[in-house]
Amino acid sequence: MLTLENVTAGYGGGDVLQGVDLTCAPGTVTCIVGPNGAGKSTVLKVISGLLRCRTGSVSLGETRLDGLDPSRVLALGITQVPQSQALFPGMTVRENVQLGGYLIRRDRKLLAARYAAVCERIPLVASRAGDHAGNLSGGQRRMVEIARCLMLEPKLLLLDEPSLGLDPQSLAGVAGLIRSLNEGGTTMLLVEQNVRLGLGLATHGVVMEGGRVRLTGTAAAVRDNPEMAALYLGGTSAKETQRG
Repeated sequence: MLTLENVTAGYGGGDVLQGVDLTCAPGTVTCIVGPNGAGKSTVLKVISGLLRCRTGSVSLGETRLDGLDPSRVLALGITQVPQSQALFPGMTVRENVQLGGYLIRRDRKLLAARYAAVCERIPLVASRAGDHAGNLSGGQRRMVEIARCLMLEPKLLLLDEPSLGLDPQSLAGVAGLIRSLNEGGTTMLLVEQNVRLGLGLATHGVVMEGGRVRLTGTAAAVRDNPEMAALYLGGTSAKETQRG
């Protein structure tokens, strides 16, 4: 169980997060939605150790994460697919994915077994293994980024705007992969600007605004909340939202 309690954090002298409480249970997909500047991506940075929280706590089970270096958070089983393109374009797909196993690089048998498992889970990795990452489409790059994170068999996978910049076909492929990973037991916390997509993929939803959590619940309950329809879904009704 990932738990954030009364977390405040920010950049320079200001706090972006202002007392955030959030939980993410094993085997679930939790999606954080909200307007730009709400603090969604900042939550992921705090969890991964890229940004220290000023007050509050972040825990994975009984282990406190706040105050740990990102490398230690990674070793504890939390991996992140960043919002921006994060592959090395001049390296092959195989090389990019195997970089995700950096922490187990000395155990060559384990590294090979993990890579084989990732290839089975994401066939694109095997079919394009020798191609340079820079030659992939946006959707393919996103799948390889996710594949790289899976090399450590994470306890929690963080995804920051996985739909960003993708065409409809690529978006469908990435969405299908997220569903498949969840069916396989991978726990995920994702940030999404595409509210319909994010809550459609999630089991639980979190709405943030102004650095605070405004609404939480099952993804269906959050999606169908009248306040959500008015604020984030263009005023559509819950029934219309379900068809969208």
